[in-house]
Amino acid sequence: MRKVSALLLASERRAISGLAGLYASRMLGLFMVLPVLAIYAEALTGSTPLLIGVALGIYGLTQACLQIPFGWLSDRFGRKRVIALGLVLFAAGSVVAALADSITGVIAGRALQGSGAVAAAIMALLADQTREQVRTAAMATIGISIGISFALAMVLGPWLAAWAGLAGVFWFTAALTLVGLLALWRWVPPAPRRLKHRDVGMDRQQLRHVITRPDLWRLDLSIFTLHLVLMAIFVAVPFRLVNAGIRIEHHGLAYLGIMGAAFVLMVPLVIVAEKTQRMKLMCLVAIGAIVLSLASLGLPVSQGAGLFVWLLVFFTGFNLLEATLPSMLSKLAPAGAKGTAMGVYSTGQFLGAFLGGTLGGWLAHTGGLEAVFLGAAALAFLWWVAMWSMPSPPPLSSEVVALSEEHTDTLDALLERLADVAGVEDVMVVPEERLAYLKVNRQQLDQAALSRLLSPPKQ
Repeated sequence: MRKVSALLLASERRAISGLAGLYASRMLGLFMVLPVLAIYAEALTGSTPLLIGVALGIYGLTQACLQIPFGWLSDRFGRKRVIALGLVLFAAGSVVAALADSITGVIAGRALQGSGAVAAAIMALLADQTREQVRTAAMATIGISIGISFALAMVLGPWLAAWAGLAGVFWFTAALTLVGLLALWRWVPPAPRRLKHRDVGMDRQQLRHVITRPDLWRLDLSIFTLHLVLMAIFVAVPFRLVNAGIRIEHHGLAYLGIMGAAFVLMVPLVIVAEKTQRMKLMCLVAIGAIVLSLASLGLPVSQGAGLFVWLLVFFTGFNLLEATLPSMLSKLAPAGAKGTAMGVYSTGQFLGAFLGGTLGGWLAHTGGLEAVFLGAAALAFLWWVAMWSMPSPPPLSSEVVALSEEHTDTLDALLERLADVAGVEDVMVVPEERLAYLKVNRQQLDQAALSRLLSPPKQ
């Protein structure tokens, strides 16, 4: 095994900071309309609750359809070129939505925003520019940036809309995207030779195996339903805040308090789940909290302080699942198939956002605000039932190790010896990449034996 320092190189620091900022700014633009669109879109020509819901979630449909093709295009034509194309599409969609005076125009703009589906290409470029030893930390930085962008969008969106209207939110998004384009070409280092990263990118040969595993599709169902209920309730939540006497320009402060408190409550729960290996239990608790909060929000008594209490319960459960579901996926995905599993998982997330917005709009149109919350609660309860029989994920983690050139003639034997190392539960050796993908139980791993095995053979 090649001994390489885990300290970040200067090029890696620039790549991580630039791409994390690019990913976060893009998600910020998508999320900023979430707390404001339902209210401000009422003034648009042709607006109905159903069409407002479609406008909220339509980006998820185009994102789900195009994210995997964009990743494959980046393999062929270059990461930066494809990312730049996606950012241009995203900016164009923002301009279309900003100029729209009808709800159909906003829907078209949001769909065009989602067509700039560069998430997979960004992750692939980050993998190209980081070594195996630091890649996990680099990917975690992306995850943290997404969480921060969501919280910031919930605060910034209402303030910006109160100052410049709904069009101002979209103009800000377009300007932010242009800044992202500049950062892509001026700050992110030149892309190295494009490689295939099975821990990040999709592998078509593994796709069927991944989507037919019951434990993995339950996690795909989880992220699908989580974002479905999130998008659905934001057809109704802004109106609930207005009815509670909170002026629209102050909604950001309300979300700031709720999201901040939810984060504080979520952190110790994540630590407990990881330390005690009770990920499934914590997942069921979080889903149960979401069911309870949504059902309570659907009752006429959820007014005043009760509204904020139940929103706090919802977002604590939401944040807990956002943190634990990817961790569970990482533990369950077969060696060398993490990227494929994450691609299917992300597709489920975007489809959930689309269907959630549409369903929330339809429920609001046919049954009012209470029907949105009660319908979402019913779906969340079915989700809880589906997760009840899921086996607890094993305490495994993924590891990617580089092989020396001296190992290329003994890969078949190396594969067998790796599988015999204590604590190695699954292994895939890829000769053309000179990498070994491992699933290991770190509590049982014989690290010394693994290091000896991966050291260059003595001549």
